[in-house]
Amino acid sequence: MAARSVERRRSNRMDYREFTVIVFCLGLSLNLCSCQTYTLNDEGGLGRVFDGIGGLSGGGATSRLLVNYAEPYRSQILDYLFKPNFGASLQILKVEIGGDAQTTDGTEPSHMHYENDENYFRGYEWWLMKEAKKRNPNITLIGLPWAFPGWVGHGKNWPYDFPDITAAYVVNWILGAKQFHDLDINYIGIWNERNYDSKYIKVLRNMLDKVGLTGVGIIAADGDWSIAKSMIVDPHLSDSVDVIGAHYPGTTTVMEALKTQKKLWSSEDYSTFNDDEGGGCWARILNQNYVNGNMTATISWNLVASYYEELPFGRDGLMTAEEPWSGNYVVESPIWITAHTTQFTQPGWTYLQTVGHLAQGGSYVALTDGKGNLTLVIETMTHNHSVCIRPPLPPFSVTSQNATFQLNGSFASINELQVWRSQFNFKTKQPSFFEKMTPLKLLDGSFTLSLAEDEVYTLTTITTGRKGSYPDPPPSARFPKVYKDNFNVQNPPFSEAPDFADQTGVFEYYINLTDPGPHLFTLRQVLTERPITWVADADQTISVIGDYQWQNLTVTCDVFMESVMTGGVFIAVRVDKGGQSVRSAKGVFFWVFADGTYKVTNDLTGQAVLAEGLSGTRAYGWHTLSLTVKGPYASGLLNGYPLWKNAVALTPKNGWAAIGTRSFELAQFDNFAVVAE
Repeated sequence: MAARSVERRRSNRMDYREFTVIVFCLGLSLNLCSCQTYTLNDEGGLGRVFDGIGGLSGGGATSRLLVNYAEPYRSQILDYLFKPNFGASLQILKVEIGGDAQTTDGTEPSHMHYENDENYFRGYEWWLMKEAKKRNPNITLIGLPWAFPGWVGHGKNWPYDFPDITAAYVVNWILGAKQFHDLDINYIGIWNERNYDSKYIKVLRNMLDKVGLTGVGIIAADGDWSIAKSMIVDPHLSDSVDVIGAHYPGTTTVMEALKTQKKLWSSEDYSTFNDDEGGGCWARILNQNYVNGNMTATISWNLVASYYEELPFGRDGLMTAEEPWSGNYVVESPIWITAHTTQFTQPGWTYLQTVGHLAQGGSYVALTDGKGNLTLVIETMTHNHSVCIRPPLPPFSVTSQNATFQLNGSFASINELQVWRSQFNFKTKQPSFFEKMTPLKLLDGSFTLSLAEDEVYTLTTITTGRKGSYPDPPPSARFPKVYKDNFNVQNPPFSEAPDFADQTGVFEYYINLTDPGPHLFTLRQVLTERPITWVADADQTISVIGDYQWQNLTVTCDVFMESVMTGGVFIAVRVDKGGQSVRSAKGVFFWVFADGTYKVTNDLTGQAVLAEGLSGTRAYGWHTLSLTVKGPYASGLLNGYPLWKNAVALTPKNGWAAIGTRSFELAQFDNFAVVAE
């Protein structure tokens, strides 16, 4: 997504004078000014309770590459996200309850692949929650399903037909979090961005209460605000729901949601490329979700862009960490925009009623802890430089302006405020983020700011703010051209092999006890049934890896089919699509089947055949496949001998390497290797 550059006037001079009152001001010049006055007051009561700002890991597989970072870089990334008074200092972590299905950028494994199967060590969300909790013991934890294993729906793509089964599946995840990881889940969702079912919500609430999880709140319905109408006419449903959560609400709510008197959250928001314009979008959302919509929590999709950038919504996270092989990561502007609020407030603080829009555009919010502390956050983001991808908003204007703030009520005695400033400087392309300025002296509770376009200010009584930093990480580097993995990890820290990004199906480390020889430790595709999908999963399973720019390369892998009659596996190169578009992926796919045949296709569906014939391959025997592509020509070896050569594949020109299976079936892979030019 290209950065947009629009010239605009900026004023770098800050004026602080109101009539004859002179105040000290950030060490800059003082001048007379004509100002709009905004009062910050608690005498008439307070607004809603602030619930926090957070990030979302999942929906799906958006933290996939993070777990493969070596130390100290992995811990540094986590500190920028979660460590209080250091970086974003996130107060909420929402994670996907893995459902074995493609949910945007990949699949996340379920804790119950099958009805009689429970494993609470799959995937990386458990690890991520523990790391977040280690840094911030008070962080709010939320779980939400995007998809479900197929057995939950008894073959139907609808989990609500069997509400008791679906509720038990979700409750087991919450219980497993506590039993195996000592994690207390605070809130649970229903089904991401799908129609809600009132009966299911009531069943879930009842089951939570029966097993002693009375403190776990339900968020519904993680779509639009429509559930509010049902809650108004259904007291039982209203009693079951603790928070109304909407996705991408455009900073507004509806009257029915307000009438419920429930907490209102933007339970998924942002979803914007994380350059500085994305930071501007985030700044505007964080203030105006409350000013316009009374929303007391905002959660970013996604937490950290830690997936292959060419997958859907590349680099949409609060920061970027997509190169575990190099150790490079980038702390993006949304981290520091988040810090403007999170480092100077806490969940449980309360918004003042005196919040609103600035006369010449922008907005301000103020919060208090009820103990004399006050935090004011101001943003003046322009439409040209703070566009959010969804939903697109109508044009709005912001111009430079002077603003006087008068502190009344219990805040009238405040005589000094700490000042933190971010300036995007789109015209000069020399931004500065989260800079600590000279404390501001107040006289009679009044101060004046000269606000330019595209700025964020925090003025606060809190003195603990800090712009954390680490030495620069290693420089960015392409994925290594020579790569090998024999999966010989006896006690793997995670269930998935490094750098493989499952797009349909689940590929897990496996101990092959039937073969104690060279293939004792393998990677196994474990799904045998299509899950209840969130998007259109492919009919085949596939996991991609490597450099999307790869063109000429050789991929080698040992394969083992476990389906006697219908088994089939492939290795592939130049795979050009994943995520929600995986069904239409093109590339060069070398298939072998349990019936003794092979096929070479230009697509994942196996319809565009480039070559085919007899292979002699069978189930329950290891075979070594090798696929070489150079220019438009592809050739393949089976067990070291040429099986076919010079098949012509004119497109695509580049893409990932991949492994996969013909259908949802058990199959194993070992000794994967890539040599790229």
